[in-house]
Amino acid sequence: MIQRSLFFVFCYLPFMLVFVPMQFVITRLGLDWNFIPRWFHWFGCTFLGMRVKVIGTPSTRRATLVVSNHISWTDIIAVGSKADVTFVAKSEVKKWFFVNFMATLQRTLYVDRKKRTDAHRASREMGKRMASGGAVLLFAEGQSDIGTHVLPFRSALIGAAQHAMEEAGAGEVMIQPLTIAYTRLQGLSVGRTDRSFIAWIKSKSFRQNLREILTGGTREVTLAFGTPRVLGAGADRKQVAREMETEVRRMLVALNRGTPLPVAAE
Repeated sequence: MIQRSLFFVFCYLPFMLVFVPMQFVITRLGLDWNFIPRWFHWFGCTFLGMRVKVIGTPSTRRATLVVSNHISWTDIIAVGSKADVTFVAKSEVKKWFFVNFMATLQRTLYVDRKKRTDAHRASREMGKRMASGGAVLLFAEGQSDIGTHVLPFRSALIGAAQHAMEEAGAGEVMIQPLTIAYTRLQGLSVGRTDRSFIAWIKSKSFRQNLREILTGGTREVTLAFGTPRVLGAGADRKQVAREMETEVRRMLVALNRGTPLPVAAE
């Protein structure tokens, strides 16, 4: 904890004081410079004790909808340190100090899932992002889980993205599965009992979860990017959701078991 505190004071904080105002200006000008958020999230990984490994290649230099499982708010930091994506997060994230700060730097889209009109607005923003050739990451389960299995993917979320990209005039859009797996804690394989210290269990407050992370050991996170495929405007969203869910689940099971995972590069 002392080392992390020193790192925050002498490394992370100075970086934020210098580069965060710069990133604010960049986003206001509409420039597509992503190196500052990547650095920012890399510092976040170091501060939180996360080592991130990437398998496969993120399809982030063309219009892409990345669909992923979701375990913790630290997923955003891990992915943000390795890939240039726009996140779609629930509106509650805006209330979480520090997490909101990091997510906003990555130009996160916030959506109030209780309001249909707001969901439509967020979908339009997703479509604009993809139409401009960017990548949008969607946590397709619609909620977080402890990381032992994958919850059913919500086809409505993928359908909304399809409709939005069509409205925005996006041409060929790719869809790519992404599996996030927390595989080791302090160098040892993560067991089921360890996952309560990694995943954000709903019974815990954000403050309690952050304290456990900062006082806990180093965690190894693996990001496994599957093979991207074309997402046509007329594709069956339910079938696409099932296929993406199956692929994400296959990779998660393999990673949790420590099985070698050959993932085809883009």
